[in-house]
Amino acid sequence: MTDYTVYFDEVIQAHIAIEQWLAEEQDASALEQLLTRFSPQFSMVSPLGRVLDFEALSELFQMAGGKKLGFRIELSELRGVALYEEGAVVSYREQQTDATGLHSDRRSTVVFETQADGRLIWRHLHETFCKA
Repeated sequence: MTDYTVYFDEVIQAHIAIEQWLAEEQDASALEQLLTRFSPQFSMVSPLGRVLDFEALSELFQMAGGKKLGFRIELSELRGVALYEEGAVVSYREQQTDATGLHSDRRSTVVFETQADGRLIWRHLHETFCKA
């Protein structure tokens, strides 16, 4: 059996940081710390099919920081897809809610790269909304 534990832990820790960034007022250093999780070559396909790069992700986080009161993320169904010397691919389900009752449910697949120092970074993310 292949061990994806460090990758699953990174998914969980990254979402804790994202949840805190979006739900709470924080200083710029918290955003800088959050963004270090992502590759400068990061790419993402949003649930609506929009393609984002690192700069767009950074702008999105900067604009939304502290503006989603009561924001919560619940993760489930973490699964390993592929494990290789330079990183891994994992999938997970993500449910988001906020204080207004807005709810979204999505399935996500992330490609991780392992840096020379052993640090994991997010290289690509693809999200798809789940039907209600």
